[in-house]
Amino acid sequence: MSKDILAGIHAVESALKYDSDNVSEVMYADDTRNPRVKQLLEEAKERGVRVHARPMQALDKLTQGERHQGVVAFYSAPDALSESDLPKLIEAAGTTALFLILDEITDPHNFGACLRSALAASVTAVIVPKDRAAPTNATVRRASAGAADRVPIVRATNLVRAMDVLREAGVWITGLEGEAEQSFYTQDFRGAVAIAMGSEDEGLRRLTREHCDFHVRIPMPGAIESLNVSVATGVALFEVVRQRTPA
Repeated sequence: MSKDILAGIHAVESALKYDSDNVSEVMYADDTRNPRVKQLLEEAKERGVRVHARPMQALDKLTQGERHQGVVAFYSAPDALSESDLPKLIEAAGTTALFLILDEITDPHNFGACLRSALAASVTAVIVPKDRAAPTNATVRRASAGAADRVPIVRATNLVRAMDVLREAGVWITGLEGEAEQSFYTQDFRGAVAIAMGSEDEGLRRLTREHCDFHVRIPMPGAIESLNVSVATGVALFEVVRQRTPA
């Protein structure tokens, strides 16, 4: 496990609620009057987590300028999953498996927003490259509103190899591309599937694209050619949810 700093009410609340054993300390601004912070401190005490008051300047220094809302925690995050964990995730999810593949999403705000959508859509796991993706840091945790510590994240040493594991297990992979001919809304997502999203600058890399079974685009009739990757991810995931929800 690696020791991280959680900054902000959402991130600290989520860690206390879902993984309090790995929260070693909560620090709060000594002049805080925020009732949500006070409630959070009571919860921390009930769970046996140490709490300490600190000057606001000390919290600012600790978080290196990140917005913290007067509350910070030390958190020992569980290690990320790897390609070797995929088979058991696939088996457990069965035909309801829904994987999100993020190919080189390095902006922490976008990554966090994608994780938030993934949790809301009940994604089985989010798969990212081990060395070319945003780390799960304080910015990601804040942007994800706590989802970063609730959605399984697979950091794959070789993303293509991880995609091969999915395909061999019967998971169909659909890549989103602006140049694709087929509309996203004509694709069938009612079985075990994965959605692959590329970076805003480059889109899906060549090898990632070649390992997708289908290529689709989100129709955009308005006067703009592309969506922010986190927005596009939300649109895509909830089309899957819509198709899987009984009328």
